[in-house]
Amino acid sequence: MTGEIISKRIDIPALQLKPLALKDAWLWKPEDEYWGEPDDPLNRYFEPIINFGARISYEMEQIIPFQDPENFDSDPILEASEYHDCGDYKEAYKIIQKITIADLRCLDAHAHLGAWEFNSTDAPYENVIDKAKRHYEVGVKIAELSLDKEFNGVLPWGRINNRPFLRCLHGYGLCLWRLGDPVESRKIFNRMLWLNPTDNQGVRFLLADIDAGKTWYERGSD
Repeated sequence: MTGEIISKRIDIPALQLKPLALKDAWLWKPEDEYWGEPDDPLNRYFEPIINFGARISYEMEQIIPFQDPENFDSDPILEASEYHDCGDYKEAYKIIQKITIADLRCLDAHAHLGAWEFNSTDAPYENVIDKAKRHYEVGVKIAELSLDKEFNGVLPWGRINNRPFLRCLHGYGLCLWRLGDPVESRKIFNRMLWLNPTDNQGVRFLLADIDAGKTWYERGSD
């Protein structure tokens, strides 16, 4: 088959995947959290969340094919990461490919694929960052199959199975910012703050940089 690709899209609902379950609902209350020192200027990002009040907290189902639940050392994601860290990229990608073929809903696989691309260069190579964005976006959209339009619950980082989704969101937001779209990136980071108000990933600092007009390449600078 030959021809020219004229368009592409990510249409996860078309795959008819079974949504990841949201488990163990309990009431999350902002008064139970520590919100930092009162004079911290970044507290402004938490104020709407605190004022909104209590919400329901969930833990998202995590799928990791080939993991032995009786053996914590049998983690194929960790194995792939170790190969990648040692420079054996072919074996790392081979393991991740096997995982995603077995079950595309393994969000941590998409998060790692995105991170490998994103961190492969500090240069503004749009094709590389766009590829990273697609990996993260697939993970985000698979997770979103579990969230209806009215979802206003909490998916805290402390409930560890939420972390793959939060990593995908984080990477997706960074890609948008790095590709020159701070408006959409800000929406992602703000959403992350509502999903995980304790902000273990530090998105309040990213929001402050974006609000200060900084590009991704100027982040964290004075």
